[in-house]
Amino acid sequence: MESTEHPTEADPLRREDGAETAPSASEQRENSKNVGVPKRTHWRTAIFFLSLFICLTIVFAFSFILPCPVRAQYLKTWNRTFSEAATYDFLAVEHASSDKMLDILFVLKNTEGANNLSCASGGLSSPCLFFIGVDGTDGETLWERPLEAEFHWAQCGQQKEPEKSWHCLVAHAYNLTAIDKYTGKIIWQQPQPTGLQSSLPFLTVPDLDGDEVSDVLLVASDSTQTQLVLLSGKTGVQIGFTVVLDFTDTASHLLHRTKGGSYYVVLQKDTGVYGLALWRIAAKAKLKVELKKDAHLEKNASDSAPLIPIFEFNGVSVLQTKKKGDTSDMLVVTSSGVVLIDGNKLQPRWRFNTSAVVSELSFGHFNKDEILDVVVEDNIGNNTKRVVILDGKSGGVLWEVDLLAVANSPRPGSVYTAKSISVFMFWGLMPSNSNNSESFVGNRRSYMLLPHYPKILLECSNVMEHIIAFKATLLELGRHAAYILLTGPQVEGANGTVVLTKRKLKEDVPSSNVLRIGSVDESNEVIKEAFNRLRFSSQ
Repeated sequence: MESTEHPTEADPLRREDGAETAPSASEQRENSKNVGVPKRTHWRTAIFFLSLFICLTIVFAFSFILPCPVRAQYLKTWNRTFSEAATYDFLAVEHASSDKMLDILFVLKNTEGANNLSCASGGLSSPCLFFIGVDGTDGETLWERPLEAEFHWAQCGQQKEPEKSWHCLVAHAYNLTAIDKYTGKIIWQQPQPTGLQSSLPFLTVPDLDGDEVSDVLLVASDSTQTQLVLLSGKTGVQIGFTVVLDFTDTASHLLHRTKGGSYYVVLQKDTGVYGLALWRIAAKAKLKVELKKDAHLEKNASDSAPLIPIFEFNGVSVLQTKKKGDTSDMLVVTSSGVVLIDGNKLQPRWRFNTSAVVSELSFGHFNKDEILDVVVEDNIGNNTKRVVILDGKSGGVLWEVDLLAVANSPRPGSVYTAKSISVFMFWGLMPSNSNNSESFVGNRRSYMLLPHYPKILLECSNVMEHIIAFKATLLELGRHAAYILLTGPQVEGANGTVVLTKRKLKEDVPSSNVLRIGSVDESNEVIKEAFNRLRFSSQ
Protein backbone atom coordinates (compact mmCIF):
# COMPACT_ATOMS: atom_id res chain seq x y z
CA MET A 1 0.00 0.00 0.00
CA GLU A 2 1.40 3.36 -1.04
CA SER A 3 1.92 6.02 1.59
CA THR A 4 -0.10 9.21 1.25
CA GLU A 5 2.60 11.35 2.95
CA HIS A 6 5.02 11.49 -0.04
CA PRO A 7 4.29 12.45 -3.63
CA THR A 8 4.78 9.80 -6.25
CA GLU A 9 5.30 9.73 -10.07
CA ALA A 10 1.57 9.04 -10.39
CA ASP A 11 0.76 12.14 -8.34
CA PRO A 12 3.25 14.82 -9.46
CA LEU A 13 1.26 17.86 -8.36
CA ARG A 14 0.61 16.92 -4.84
CA ARG A 15 3.61 19.06 -3.57
CA GLU A 16 1.76 22.21 -4.55
CA ASP A 17 -0.86 21.58 -1.91
CA GLY A 18 1.60 22.04 0.93
CA ALA A 19 4.81 23.96 1.76
CA GLU A 20 7.94 23.50 -0.43
CA THR A 21 10.21 20.76 0.78
CA ALA A 22 13.54 22.03 2.25
CA PRO A 23 16.75 20.97 0.46
CA SER A 24 18.81 18.24 1.95
CA ALA A 25 22.22 18.80 3.61
CA SER A 26 24.09 17.36 0.62
CA GLU A 27 22.25 19.66 -1.77
CA GLN A 28 23.10 22.65 0.41
CA ARG A 29 26.81 21.79 0.31
CA GLU A 30 26.73 21.46 -3.52
CA ASN A 31 24.95 24.77 -3.93
CA SER A 32 27.47 26.53 -1.68
CA LYS A 33 30.27 25.40 -3.99
CA ASN A 34 28.66 26.96 -7.03
CA VAL A 35 27.97 30.32 -5.47
CA GLY A 36 30.06 33.09 -7.15
CA VAL A 37 31.43 30.99 -10.05
CA PRO A 38 29.73 33.03 -12.80
CA LYS A 39 31.07 36.26 -11.27
CA ARG A 40 34.72 35.06 -11.27
CA THR A 41 34.42 33.94 -14.94
CA HIS A 42 33.21 37.39 -15.96
CA TRP A 43 36.17 39.04 -14.19
CA ARG A 44 38.66 36.79 -15.97
CA THR A 45 37.12 37.60 -19.36
CA ALA A 46 37.21 41.34 -18.66
CA ILE A 47 40.87 41.25 -17.61
CA PHE A 48 41.84 39.25 -20.74
CA PHE A 49 40.19 41.70 -23.14
CA LEU A 50 41.61 44.68 -21.27
CA SER A 51 45.16 43.24 -21.57
CA LEU A 52 44.62 42.52 -25.25
CA PHE A 53 43.41 46.08 -25.83
CA ILE A 54 46.45 47.55 -24.05
CA CYS A 55 48.87 45.38 -26.09
CA LEU A 56 47.24 46.31 -29.39
CA THR A 57 47.28 49.98 -28.44
CA ILE A 58 51.04 49.81 -27.73
CA VAL A 59 51.76 47.94 -30.99
CA PHE A 60 49.79 50.41 -33.12
CA ALA A 61 51.27 53.40 -31.32
CA PHE A 62 54.86 52.25 -31.92
CA SER A 63 54.09 51.34 -35.53
CA PHE A 64 53.49 55.04 -36.16
CA ILE A 65 56.20 56.37 -33.86
CA LEU A 66 58.89 54.01 -35.24
CA PRO A 67 57.96 53.28 -38.86
CA CYS A 68 59.79 50.61 -40.86
CA PRO A 69 62.68 51.86 -43.03
CA VAL A 70 61.55 52.90 -46.48
CA ARG A 71 63.39 51.12 -49.27
CA ALA A 72 64.81 53.42 -51.91
CA GLN A 73 62.60 53.68 -54.97
CA TYR A 74 64.98 53.64 -57.91
CA LEU A 75 64.54 54.37 -61.59
CA LYS A 76 65.32 51.41 -63.82
CA THR A 77 67.23 53.71 -66.14
CA TRP A 78 68.28 57.33 -65.98
CA ASN A 79 70.79 59.66 -67.65
CA ARG A 80 72.36 63.05 -67.02
CA THR A 81 73.43 65.19 -69.97
CA PHE A 82 76.06 67.95 -69.82
CA SER A 83 76.54 70.22 -72.83
CA GLU A 84 79.90 71.72 -73.82
CA ALA A 85 81.70 69.72 -71.16
CA ALA A 86 84.62 67.30 -70.95
CA THR A 87 85.05 64.12 -68.94
CA TYR A 88 87.64 61.43 -68.24
CA ASP A 89 88.07 57.68 -67.85
CA PHE A 90 87.03 57.59 -64.22
CA LEU A 91 83.91 56.01 -62.68
CA ALA A 92 83.59 54.98 -59.03
CA VAL A 93 80.62 53.14 -57.53
CA GLU A 94 80.47 53.84 -53.80
CA HIS A 95 78.09 54.43 -50.91
CA ALA A 96 77.78 58.22 -50.88
CA SER A 97 74.35 58.60 -49.24
CA SER A 98 72.35 57.10 -46.38
CA ASP A 99 70.21 54.69 -48.43
CA LYS A 100 71.13 51.10 -49.31
CA MET A 101 71.79 51.91 -52.96
CA LEU A 102 75.32 52.52 -54.23
CA ASP A 103 76.04 55.85 -55.89
CA ILE A 104 78.27 57.05 -58.75
CA LEU A 105 81.25 59.40 -58.64
CA PHE A 106 82.80 60.96 -61.76
CA VAL A 107 84.74 64.02 -62.94
CA LEU A 108 83.49 66.77 -65.24
CA LYS A 109 85.32 69.74 -66.71
CA ASN A 110 83.07 72.71 -67.39
CA THR A 111 82.38 76.35 -66.56
CA GLU A 112 79.70 75.26 -64.08
CA GLY A 113 78.75 72.05 -62.33
CA ALA A 114 75.66 69.87 -62.31
CA ASN A 115 73.76 72.24 -60.00
CA ASN A 116 74.93 75.46 -61.68
CA LEU A 117 77.76 75.83 -59.18
CA SER A 118 80.38 78.04 -60.83
CA CYS A 119 84.16 77.77 -60.76
CA ALA A 120 84.30 81.29 -59.32
CA SER A 121 82.35 80.12 -56.25
CA GLY A 122 85.35 77.98 -55.41
CA GLY A 123 87.82 80.75 -56.19
CA LEU A 124 88.96 79.01 -59.38
CA SER A 125 89.43 80.14 -62.96
CA SER A 126 87.04 78.80 -65.59
CA PRO A 127 86.76 76.10 -66.83
CA CYS A 128 87.58 73.95 -63.83
CA LEU A 129 87.03 70.39 -62.67
CA PHE A 130 83.96 69.23 -60.77
CA PHE A 131 84.23 66.04 -58.73
CA ILE A 132 80.56 64.97 -58.58
CA GLY A 133 78.56 62.42 -56.62
CA VAL A 134 75.16 61.41 -58.03
CA ASP A 135 72.45 59.28 -56.43
CA GLY A 136 72.30 55.74 -57.79
CA THR A 137 68.51 55.67 -57.43
CA ASP A 138 67.63 58.55 -59.78
CA GLY A 139 70.82 60.30 -60.91
CA GLU A 140 70.21 63.44 -58.87
CA THR A 141 73.29 65.31 -57.70
CA LEU A 142 74.30 64.56 -54.10
CA TRP A 143 77.19 67.02 -54.02
CA GLU A 144 79.86 68.54 -56.26
CA ARG A 145 83.31 69.86 -55.48
CA PRO A 146 85.07 72.36 -57.80
CA LEU A 147 88.79 71.67 -58.24
CA GLU A 148 91.55 73.29 -60.20
CA ALA A 149 92.15 71.88 -63.71
CA GLU A 150 93.85 69.85 -65.24
CA PHE A 151 92.86 66.31 -64.34
CA HIS A 152 95.53 63.60 -63.95
CA TRP A 153 93.85 60.72 -62.12
CA ALA A 154 91.40 59.81 -59.36
CA GLN A 155 90.90 56.73 -57.22
CA CYS A 156 88.30 55.74 -54.61
CA GLY A 157 87.52 52.74 -52.49
CA GLN A 158 90.76 51.55 -50.88
CA GLN A 159 90.33 53.21 -47.50
CA LYS A 160 88.20 50.98 -45.24
CA GLU A 161 89.51 51.70 -41.76
CA PRO A 162 87.22 53.88 -39.58
CA GLU A 163 90.09 56.13 -38.52
CA LYS A 164 90.48 57.51 -42.04
CA SER A 165 88.16 60.42 -42.82
CA TRP A 166 88.61 60.49 -46.60
CA HIS A 167 87.73 58.04 -49.35
CA CYS A 168 88.91 59.41 -52.72
CA LEU A 169 92.23 60.87 -53.83
CA VAL A 170 92.37 63.17 -56.87
CA ALA A 171 95.56 64.25 -58.69
CA HIS A 172 94.88 67.47 -60.56
CA ALA A 173 96.86 70.54 -61.62
CA TYR A 174 99.72 70.60 -59.10
CA ASN A 175 97.73 69.23 -56.19
CA LEU A 176 96.69 66.03 -54.45
CA THR A 177 93.24 66.37 -52.88
CA ALA A 178 91.60 63.94 -50.44
CA ILE A 179 87.79 64.02 -50.52
CA ASP A 180 85.02 62.70 -48.28
CA LYS A 181 82.70 60.68 -50.55
CA TYR A 182 79.61 61.40 -48.39
CA THR A 183 79.82 65.18 -48.49
CA GLY A 184 82.35 66.13 -51.16
CA LYS A 185 84.29 67.99 -48.48
CA ILE A 186 88.04 68.42 -48.95
CA ILE A 187 89.77 66.69 -46.03
CA TRP A 188 93.26 67.74 -47.05
CA GLN A 189 95.00 69.19 -50.07
CA GLN A 190 98.75 69.17 -50.63
CA PRO A 191 101.05 70.10 -53.52
CA GLN A 192 102.10 67.09 -55.53
CA PRO A 193 105.58 65.89 -54.55
CA THR A 194 108.34 67.36 -56.65
CA GLY A 195 109.71 65.14 -59.38
CA LEU A 196 107.85 62.88 -61.75
CA GLN A 197 104.08 62.71 -62.19
CA SER A 198 102.68 59.79 -60.19
CA SER A 199 100.44 57.17 -61.78
CA LEU A 200 97.60 54.90 -60.73
CA PRO A 201 97.08 53.13 -58.49
CA PHE A 202 98.14 54.83 -55.29
CA LEU A 203 98.91 52.17 -52.69
CA THR A 204 97.53 52.05 -49.16
CA VAL A 205 100.31 50.91 -46.82
CA PRO A 206 100.36 50.28 -43.04
CA ASP A 207 100.81 53.21 -40.67
CA LEU A 208 104.43 54.39 -40.93
CA ASP A 209 104.33 57.70 -39.02
CA GLY A 210 102.63 56.56 -35.79
CA ASP A 211 99.33 58.45 -36.14
CA GLU A 212 97.26 55.22 -36.30
CA VAL A 213 96.07 55.97 -39.84
CA SER A 214 97.30 53.96 -42.84
CA ASP A 215 99.49 55.89 -45.24
CA VAL A 216 99.82 56.35 -49.00
CA LEU A 217 102.58 55.28 -51.41
CA LEU A 218 102.87 56.97 -54.81
CA VAL A 219 104.85 55.50 -57.72
CA ALA A 220 106.22 57.61 -60.57
CA SER A 221 108.53 56.55 -63.41
CA ASP A 222 110.12 57.64 -66.68
CA SER A 223 112.92 56.45 -68.94
CA THR A 224 115.58 57.33 -66.37
CA GLN A 225 114.28 56.26 -62.94
CA THR A 226 111.41 55.24 -60.67
CA GLN A 227 110.44 57.32 -57.66
CA LEU A 228 108.56 56.14 -54.56
CA VAL A 229 106.96 58.75 -52.29
CA LEU A 230 105.29 58.10 -48.92
CA LEU A 231 102.50 60.41 -47.72
CA SER A 232 100.68 60.65 -44.41
CA GLY A 233 97.18 59.27 -44.81
CA LYS A 234 95.95 61.74 -42.20
CA THR A 235 97.38 65.01 -43.57
CA GLY A 236 98.90 64.26 -46.99
CA VAL A 237 102.29 65.56 -45.92
CA GLN A 238 105.29 63.65 -47.30
CA ILE A 239 106.85 61.17 -44.88
CA GLY A 240 110.62 60.89 -45.06
CA PHE A 241 112.63 61.25 -48.27
CA THR A 242 111.79 60.33 -51.85
CA VAL A 243 113.14 56.87 -52.71
CA VAL A 244 114.82 56.76 -56.13
CA LEU A 245 115.32 53.40 -57.87
CA ASP A 246 117.53 52.58 -60.81
CA PHE A 247 114.50 50.98 -62.40
CA THR A 248 113.09 52.57 -65.56
CA ASP A 249 109.74 52.65 -67.35
CA THR A 250 107.62 51.04 -64.65
CA ALA A 251 104.44 50.16 -66.51
CA SER A 252 102.33 49.07 -63.52
CA HIS A 253 102.59 48.37 -59.83
CA LEU A 254 100.66 46.98 -56.86
CA LEU A 255 101.02 46.18 -53.18
CA HIS A 256 101.40 42.51 -52.28
CA ARG A 257 100.99 41.00 -48.81
CA THR A 258 102.55 37.64 -48.07
CA LYS A 259 100.95 34.95 -45.92
CA GLY A 260 103.25 35.94 -43.06
CA GLY A 261 102.16 39.59 -43.16
CA SER A 262 105.12 41.11 -45.02
CA TYR A 263 104.43 43.79 -47.61
CA TYR A 264 106.09 44.08 -51.01
CA VAL A 265 105.66 46.71 -53.71
CA VAL A 266 105.50 44.80 -57.00
CA LEU A 267 106.89 46.70 -59.98
CA GLN A 268 106.48 45.64 -63.61
CA LYS A 269 108.57 46.66 -66.61
CA ASP A 270 109.29 45.24 -70.05
CA THR A 271 111.73 42.63 -68.74
CA GLY A 272 109.63 41.17 -65.95
CA VAL A 273 108.01 41.59 -62.55
CA TYR A 274 110.01 42.41 -59.42
CA GLY A 275 109.24 42.86 -55.71
CA LEU A 276 110.68 45.41 -53.29
CA ALA A 277 110.08 44.99 -49.55
CA LEU A 278 108.21 47.82 -47.85
CA TRP A 279 110.64 47.73 -44.95
CA ARG A 280 113.47 48.49 -47.39
CA ILE A 281 111.50 51.41 -48.84
CA ALA A 282 110.88 52.79 -45.33
CA ALA A 283 114.57 52.41 -44.49
CA LYS A 284 115.64 54.26 -47.67
CA ALA A 285 113.14 57.03 -46.80
CA LYS A 286 114.92 57.34 -43.40
CA LEU A 287 111.87 56.20 -41.42
CA LYS A 288 112.28 54.37 -38.13
CA VAL A 289 109.51 51.79 -38.17
CA GLU A 290 109.34 48.07 -37.50
CA LEU A 291 107.87 46.01 -40.35
CA LYS A 292 107.74 42.27 -40.85
CA LYS A 293 110.34 40.62 -43.07
CA ASP A 294 109.84 37.49 -45.13
CA ALA A 295 112.92 35.33 -44.50
CA HIS A 296 112.24 33.10 -47.51
CA LEU A 297 111.94 35.94 -50.03
CA GLU A 298 114.76 37.98 -48.55
CA LYS A 299 117.20 35.20 -49.47
CA ASN A 300 116.95 36.51 -53.03
CA ALA A 301 117.63 40.17 -52.12
CA SER A 302 120.40 42.24 -50.61
CA ASP A 303 121.14 45.89 -49.83
CA SER A 304 122.98 46.26 -53.14
CA ALA A 305 120.31 44.32 -55.12
CA PRO A 306 117.02 44.83 -53.25
CA LEU A 307 114.69 43.86 -56.12
CA ILE A 308 113.41 40.27 -55.96
CA PRO A 309 112.70 38.69 -59.38
CA ILE A 310 109.16 37.29 -59.41
CA PHE A 311 108.65 36.55 -63.09
CA GLU A 312 111.10 37.48 -65.85
CA PHE A 313 109.93 37.54 -69.45
CA ASN A 314 110.50 39.94 -72.33
CA GLY A 315 107.51 42.00 -73.37
CA VAL A 316 105.45 42.07 -70.18
CA SER A 317 102.57 44.43 -70.94
CA VAL A 318 100.12 44.43 -68.01
CA LEU A 319 100.17 43.38 -64.37
CA GLN A 320 97.03 42.64 -62.38
CA THR A 321 96.10 41.22 -59.01
CA LYS A 322 93.74 38.35 -58.48
CA LYS A 323 92.14 38.89 -55.08
CA LYS A 324 91.90 35.91 -52.78
CA GLY A 325 91.69 36.58 -49.06
CA ASP A 326 94.53 38.44 -47.40
CA THR A 327 97.10 37.13 -49.86
CA SER A 328 96.47 37.95 -53.51
CA ASP A 329 97.57 35.91 -56.47
CA MET A 330 99.02 37.90 -59.36
CA LEU A 331 98.22 37.74 -63.06
CA VAL A 332 100.99 38.67 -65.43
CA VAL A 333 100.16 39.35 -69.08
CA THR A 334 103.11 38.88 -71.40
CA SER A 335 103.45 39.32 -75.14
CA SER A 336 102.60 35.63 -75.59
CA GLY A 337 100.47 34.55 -72.66
CA VAL A 338 98.77 34.98 -69.30
CA VAL A 339 100.50 33.60 -66.20
CA LEU A 340 99.05 33.19 -62.71
CA ILE A 341 101.61 33.70 -59.95
CA ASP A 342 101.04 32.04 -56.56
CA GLY A 343 100.70 34.79 -53.96
CA ASN A 344 102.51 32.82 -51.27
CA LYS A 345 105.37 31.14 -53.11
CA LEU A 346 105.63 33.78 -55.88
CA GLN A 347 105.91 30.99 -58.42
CA PRO A 348 103.82 30.34 -61.57
CA ARG A 349 100.73 28.17 -61.09
CA TRP A 350 99.53 28.01 -64.67
CA ARG A 351 100.05 29.63 -68.05
CA PHE A 352 97.72 30.26 -70.99
CA ASN A 353 99.21 31.08 -74.39
CA THR A 354 97.82 34.05 -76.32
CA SER A 355 98.64 36.00 -79.49
CA ALA A 356 98.11 39.52 -78.11
CA VAL A 357 95.80 40.49 -75.28
CA VAL A 358 93.73 43.47 -76.46
CA SER A 359 92.07 44.67 -73.24
CA GLU A 360 92.55 44.70 -69.51
CA LEU A 361 91.73 41.36 -67.93
CA SER A 362 88.50 41.00 -65.97
CA PHE A 363 87.06 38.43 -63.59
CA GLY A 364 83.89 36.51 -62.77
CA HIS A 365 82.54 33.12 -61.68
CA PHE A 366 81.76 30.78 -64.57
CA ASN A 367 81.66 27.66 -62.39
CA LYS A 368 80.79 27.15 -58.72
CA ASP A 369 84.22 26.39 -57.25
CA GLU A 370 84.27 29.85 -55.56
CA ILE A 371 87.54 30.73 -57.33
CA LEU A 372 87.52 33.76 -59.61
CA ASP A 373 87.79 32.87 -63.28
CA VAL A 374 89.62 35.09 -65.79
CA VAL A 375 88.19 36.75 -68.91
CA VAL A 376 90.77 37.28 -71.69
CA GLU A 377 90.27 39.05 -75.02
CA ASP A 378 92.90 37.75 -77.46
CA ASN A 379 93.61 39.25 -80.89
CA ILE A 380 93.57 36.38 -83.41
CA GLY A 381 93.92 38.54 -86.53
CA ASN A 382 91.59 39.68 -89.33
CA ASN A 383 89.94 42.26 -87.02
CA THR A 384 88.77 39.43 -84.78
CA LYS A 385 89.19 38.83 -81.05
CA ARG A 386 88.60 35.64 -79.13
CA VAL A 387 86.82 36.09 -75.80
CA VAL A 388 88.03 33.30 -73.50
CA ILE A 389 87.00 32.49 -69.94
CA LEU A 390 89.78 30.64 -68.12
CA ASP A 391 89.38 28.46 -65.04
CA GLY A 392 90.97 30.39 -62.19
CA LYS A 393 92.18 27.18 -60.58
CA SER A 394 93.78 25.40 -63.54
CA GLY A 395 93.98 27.91 -66.41
CA GLY A 396 91.90 25.64 -68.64
CA VAL A 397 89.40 27.04 -71.14
CA LEU A 398 85.85 27.05 -69.76
CA TRP A 399 84.18 28.98 -72.60
CA GLU A 400 85.13 30.95 -75.72
CA VAL A 401 83.62 32.83 -78.67
CA ASP A 402 85.01 34.86 -81.59
CA LEU A 403 83.82 38.45 -82.10
CA LEU A 404 84.79 41.24 -84.46
CA ALA A 405 87.04 43.67 -82.61
CA VAL A 406 85.02 46.88 -82.97
CA ALA A 407 86.81 50.07 -81.96
CA ASN A 408 85.86 51.69 -78.63
CA SER A 409 84.74 48.41 -77.03
CA PRO A 410 85.12 48.53 -73.21
CA ARG A 411 86.73 45.74 -71.22
CA PRO A 412 84.39 42.88 -70.20
CA GLY A 413 82.44 43.06 -66.95
CA SER A 414 80.46 40.70 -64.73
CA VAL A 415 77.95 40.71 -61.89
CA TYR A 416 77.76 37.95 -59.29
CA THR A 417 74.42 36.14 -58.80
CA ALA A 418 72.80 34.35 -55.86
CA LYS A 419 73.45 31.03 -57.65
CA SER A 420 77.24 31.40 -57.15
CA ILE A 421 77.89 32.20 -60.82
CA SER A 422 78.24 35.50 -62.69
CA VAL A 423 76.47 37.13 -65.58
CA PHE A 424 79.19 38.21 -68.02
CA MET A 425 78.94 41.26 -70.28
CA PHE A 426 81.31 42.07 -73.15
CA TRP A 427 81.40 44.17 -76.32
CA GLY A 428 82.10 43.62 -80.02
CA LEU A 429 80.13 42.27 -82.99
CA MET A 430 79.18 38.74 -83.93
CA PRO A 431 80.82 37.91 -87.32
CA SER A 432 77.49 36.70 -88.74
CA ASN A 433 76.16 40.26 -88.38
CA SER A 434 78.79 41.75 -90.73
CA ASN A 435 79.83 40.89 -94.26
CA ASN A 436 82.97 43.03 -94.45
CA SER A 437 85.30 45.07 -92.30
CA GLU A 438 83.79 48.37 -93.45
CA SER A 439 80.22 47.77 -92.33
CA PHE A 440 80.93 46.99 -88.67
CA VAL A 441 82.96 50.12 -87.91
CA GLY A 442 80.98 51.84 -85.12
CA ASN A 443 78.33 49.09 -85.15
CA ARG A 444 79.20 47.91 -81.65
CA ARG A 445 76.96 45.52 -79.69
CA SER A 446 76.91 44.35 -76.11
CA TYR A 447 76.51 40.67 -75.19
CA MET A 448 75.37 38.94 -72.01
CA LEU A 449 76.33 35.37 -71.10
CA LEU A 450 74.76 33.21 -68.39
CA PRO A 451 76.91 30.11 -67.67
CA HIS A 452 73.78 27.96 -67.28
CA TYR A 453 73.28 28.46 -71.05
CA PRO A 454 76.83 28.49 -72.52
CA LYS A 455 75.51 28.16 -76.10
CA ILE A 456 73.36 31.29 -75.82
CA LEU A 457 74.21 35.01 -75.98
CA LEU A 458 71.83 37.92 -75.53
CA GLU A 459 72.76 40.64 -78.04
CA CYS A 460 71.84 44.29 -77.48
CA SER A 461 72.59 47.36 -79.64
CA ASN A 462 71.27 50.29 -77.58
CA VAL A 463 74.57 52.16 -77.04
CA MET A 464 76.03 53.87 -80.10
CA GLU A 465 77.82 56.86 -78.50
CA HIS A 466 81.56 56.96 -77.84
CA ILE A 467 82.16 55.17 -74.53
CA ILE A 468 84.70 56.76 -72.20
CA ALA A 469 84.07 54.58 -69.13
CA PHE A 470 81.94 51.49 -68.42
CA LYS A 471 81.22 49.51 -65.28
CA ALA A 472 78.86 46.57 -64.63
CA THR A 473 78.04 46.39 -60.95
CA LEU A 474 75.58 45.51 -58.19
CA LEU A 475 73.93 48.71 -56.94
CA GLU A 476 71.73 47.09 -54.29
CA LEU A 477 72.21 43.72 -52.64
CA GLY A 478 70.07 40.99 -54.15
CA ARG A 479 68.01 42.98 -56.60
CA HIS A 480 69.63 45.76 -58.62
CA ALA A 481 72.37 44.80 -61.05
CA ALA A 482 73.11 47.59 -63.50
CA TYR A 483 75.74 48.99 -65.81
CA ILE A 484 77.04 52.55 -65.81
CA LEU A 485 78.16 54.30 -68.99
CA LEU A 486 80.00 57.57 -69.36
CA THR A 487 79.93 58.72 -72.98
CA GLY A 488 81.36 61.81 -74.63
CA PRO A 489 83.73 63.17 -77.30
CA GLN A 490 86.12 60.74 -78.97
CA VAL A 491 89.12 62.60 -77.53
CA GLU A 492 89.27 62.29 -73.75
CA GLY A 493 89.16 65.73 -72.13
CA ALA A 494 87.77 67.46 -75.26
CA ASN A 495 84.60 69.55 -75.09
CA GLY A 496 81.29 68.13 -76.30
CA THR A 497 78.15 66.47 -74.98
CA VAL A 498 78.79 64.25 -71.97
CA VAL A 499 76.15 61.72 -70.86
CA LEU A 500 76.18 59.66 -67.67
CA THR A 501 73.74 56.72 -67.92
CA LYS A 502 72.62 54.04 -65.49
CA ARG A 503 70.62 51.14 -66.92
CA LYS A 504 69.29 48.11 -65.06
CA LEU A 505 70.82 44.96 -66.52
CA LYS A 506 67.47 43.19 -66.91
CA GLU A 507 66.06 46.14 -68.88
CA ASP A 508 68.06 44.96 -71.90
CA VAL A 509 66.58 41.45 -71.82
CA PRO A 510 63.16 42.03 -73.54
CA SER A 511 64.68 43.88 -76.53
CA SER A 512 67.73 41.62 -76.89
CA ASN A 513 68.28 39.11 -79.69
CA VAL A 514 68.81 35.52 -78.58
CA LEU A 515 71.90 34.25 -80.44
CA ARG A 516 72.53 30.52 -80.55
CA ILE A 517 76.20 29.59 -80.87
CA GLY A 518 75.43 25.91 -80.49
CA SER A 519 72.54 23.45 -80.28
CA VAL A 520 70.02 24.48 -77.61
CA ASP A 521 66.54 23.00 -77.07
CA GLU A 522 65.06 25.82 -74.96
CA SER A 523 62.92 28.48 -76.64
CA ASN A 524 63.79 32.19 -76.68
CA GLU A 525 61.09 32.84 -74.08
CA VAL A 526 62.58 30.30 -71.68
CA ILE A 527 66.05 31.79 -72.09
CA LYS A 528 64.87 35.35 -71.44
CA GLU A 529 62.82 34.22 -68.45
CA ALA A 530 65.96 32.63 -66.97
CA PHE A 531 67.72 36.03 -67.16
CA ASN A 532 64.68 37.82 -65.70
CA ARG A 533 64.51 35.45 -62.71
CA LEU A 534 68.11 36.09 -61.66
CA ARG A 535 68.83 37.34 -58.17
CA PHE A 536 72.14 39.04 -57.52
CA SER A 537 74.52 38.96 -54.60
CA SER A 538 77.78 40.44 -53.39
CA GLN A 539 80.78 38.13 -53.35
